[in-house]
Amino acid sequence: MSKVNRRLATILATDCVGFSKFMEADEEGTLLSLKACRAIIDNLIEEHGGRIFHTAGDSVLAEFNSTVECLNAAKHFQEALNSRAEKLIDAAPLVWRVGIHVDDILVEADNVYGRGVNIAARLEAHCEPGQILVSRIVREQVQKRVSFAIQAAGSRSLKNISDEFEVFSVVDLSSIDHEKADPELSKTQAQDIKKSATSVRSKPRLAILPFENNSRESDAGFLVDGIVEDLITEFSMIRELDVLSRATTTEFKNSDADALTFASNFSSDFVVMGGIRSSGSRIRINVELIDATSGSVLWSQKYDRVMDDVFDIQDQIVRAITIRLLGEIELNSLGRAKRKPTENISSYEFLLRAKEQHHLFTAEANKKALGFIDKAILLDEGNAQAHAWKTCTLGQGMYREYFNPEEIESAQTNAIYHLNKALELNENDFEVHRMLSAVYLSNHEYDKASEHGLKAFQLNPNDPRVLSGTGEVLVRVNQQDQGLDMLEKALALDPVPMGQTTSDNRFKDLVLGYFLANKLEQCIETAKALVEFDERSWLLLMRSYQLIGLAFSESTEFAHNAQRFKGLDWQASIDRFHIPSVGVRSDLMELAQGLNA
Repeated sequence: MSKVNRRLATILATDCVGFSKFMEADEEGTLLSLKACRAIIDNLIEEHGGRIFHTAGDSVLAEFNSTVECLNAAKHFQEALNSRAEKLIDAAPLVWRVGIHVDDILVEADNVYGRGVNIAARLEAHCEPGQILVSRIVREQVQKRVSFAIQAAGSRSLKNISDEFEVFSVVDLSSIDHEKADPELSKTQAQDIKKSATSVRSKPRLAILPFENNSRESDAGFLVDGIVEDLITEFSMIRELDVLSRATTTEFKNSDADALTFASNFSSDFVVMGGIRSSGSRIRINVELIDATSGSVLWSQKYDRVMDDVFDIQDQIVRAITIRLLGEIELNSLGRAKRKPTENISSYEFLLRAKEQHHLFTAEANKKALGFIDKAILLDEGNAQAHAWKTCTLGQGMYREYFNPEEIESAQTNAIYHLNKALELNENDFEVHRMLSAVYLSNHEYDKASEHGLKAFQLNPNDPRVLSGTGEVLVRVNQQDQGLDMLEKALALDPVPMGQTTSDNRFKDLVLGYFLANKLEQCIETAKALVEFDERSWLLLMRSYQLIGLAFSESTEFAHNAQRFKGLDWQASIDRFHIPSVGVRSDLMELAQGLNA
């Protein structure tokens, strides 16, 4: 009897739509067409590193080591099949459906079995002709790693699978004539299929791209970027919208893609673009709201005012666009988007200069940012945002080790003072509650960390820092489902956080969340998405292997990192998890000691 092995793999299931009907109508012609399609499919699966382990002629099951390569293979052979179909004149084209899922599989000789295979096949069965449907874990693994859009397509009840599955669709594969491909489809049905394939999430997703700097002054960039950053913040407070982070949209500056392509890559439904010109006390702001699918301008406006009116302009922009997208929504929802940090416009400008330096993430820039913030506070002691950003900038300096050891104690005291001052001035500033949540978490005061994190989320449900920070707290206090939702949304809106070059920080948060939620297979797969392991994510990966009965010592991750992390102070690393459960910490410590032996 052959040995049965287990491993994680990406499974692709594809099937030809209406094959039996075509065979009844034209056996020879259909068989020739099938062979041509299979040659395309088989070759592209092989080119992308896949292995076909089962086929019934008009259906194929394949496994891949790489989720990205699996999805690329599916995308490429669907495009090739569509191109072939367009060249046919009289013959009906064969159209294929594709389902993809990542899961633990059983391997016996050349055959593959298990739940992962079943789910991929069930997803394929739910596809419309020409569609690719993937599971959530596939979408997470390929986020920012593929050049095409993947959009939410609702949930499905899969046959013989107990869980309700959230599924996602590759949306740009609708060029074929579906009515011709399946004779039983009416024109209305074909239109519904295309509409379904391109359907958007329940919330509109908004991308506010960097505005053009139309000023003559060479140093006016801080003002343009600062106003746009404030607009992103104001829009993110609207619960009925999803808003891409500043870090994500800033990538547009260095991107070769046009605005609509960039928006599509991040599954955005609408784009806000514009330009700002400042001259002395005057400011001119041009702004447009664009449909990301059609490219049509839905709304535009020009504001020509004095600088003192900049907050009113921001409020008008937010109100106009929000109402255009959502209709006459409740005023209290819009009310959260109106924050006037100061009556002193010079204090505001120094705050924007500080933010510009803060976002450079260097020791020199951090020092400059602190100097600008001090000037902002000197001009207006009541500028609550300036006090909050003083704490944030000091925190950046401590975290990135910009300060000398003798400066740390003073920086800590200063940070707490300004945090309390900001709270005193404005108890409804989400930045303050976000930072308080982080402080209380580090002190293992979980109830207070949760209280302030949820308050920050209530005030700003779209800010990725709020989502990640609050999600981190909730997964630790037995609210894993809500916490994971927040962490997954942070990844979607802000895959590469500001100051980072990869998505590792987002994935590390999810690794811990999936582990604490006992979603061990997702924990393992997410850990494998890391560009570089830190010791804690590696330890959680090894523990997950151990809990599901896999030999972690045989994994490539173990061999690569065991020597690298040998001799570490594991007690300190495990303490920094801030995990309330003594039992979980003890189990991790026992494993770590074994790894160190």
